[in-house]
Amino acid sequence: MRLRLLTLLLALLVCDVVRAQDKAQKRIVKVLSFNIFHGATTKGDFNLDVIAKVIKDAEPDLVALQEVDYRTNRAKKYDLAAELGMRTKLIPLFGKAMDFSGGEYGEGILSKYTFLRTRNVALPYTPGKEPRTALEVVTTIGSDTIAFIGTHLDHLEDEKDRLAQARKINEIFASGKYPAILAGDLNAIPGSATIKTLEKVWTASYDKENIEYTCPSDNPTQKIDYVMYYPKNRWRVLKTKVIQNSVASDHCAYLVTLELLDK
Repeated sequence: MRLRLLTLLLALLVCDVVRAQDKAQKRIVKVLSFNIFHGATTKGDFNLDVIAKVIKDAEPDLVALQEVDYRTNRAKKYDLAAELGMRTKLIPLFGKAMDFSGGEYGEGILSKYTFLRTRNVALPYTPGKEPRTALEVVTTIGSDTIAFIGTHLDHLEDEKDRLAQARKINEIFASGKYPAILAGDLNAIPGSATIKTLEKVWTASYDKENIEYTCPSDNPTQKIDYVMYYPKNRWRVLKTKVIQNSVASDHCAYLVTLELLDK
């Protein structure tokens, strides 16, 4: 009887170890895309703690931030990426798109992982319109190296600049040697020419039969915030979630959990 009990306990212990190893071998990445409305909140009270709470509660590994001010008068001379990094205990990075309001304006990334390499790629735009950029970090998850790109495409009704920016992103980033994730406010709805252009290369994480809207945050009626990945055979979508907070920003945060697969 005692021998049977010991055998059973040993079998359970082995099962627990195997399950723990299986979980450890799964390379899970939680990605958040969040347009932070230059820190203003929809109440206009500039409350970074409200924005930080949305991020912290999501427990992401990588965050693409849009509408990020760096030491502008509008943002009270705060470095928003650094401030949010401090509040969320994530590593911050800012990428300038243009000079603005006595400082700079562009993209931000927050990361649980340190960076092997970073670059900020200027995207094409028509003179007189807002410059746009795509901010990339290369990092490691366990023994795997991946690329993460955050961007914010042109917002005007004319799709000319958005299309040019989408083509540039395809040209620059999809030819990289590492599995890649693209996240951001693309200012384009599913089925638009811009999204179709990106989806020639990237696989979008949203369910096309059940689209979750991301904007405006008080009553979402359209999807313009995305997480995409490349190549298709290296990633699997485990879960998507629209995080609705009508105060933190005029956009909902968009959280996607991905699994990195073997070649």
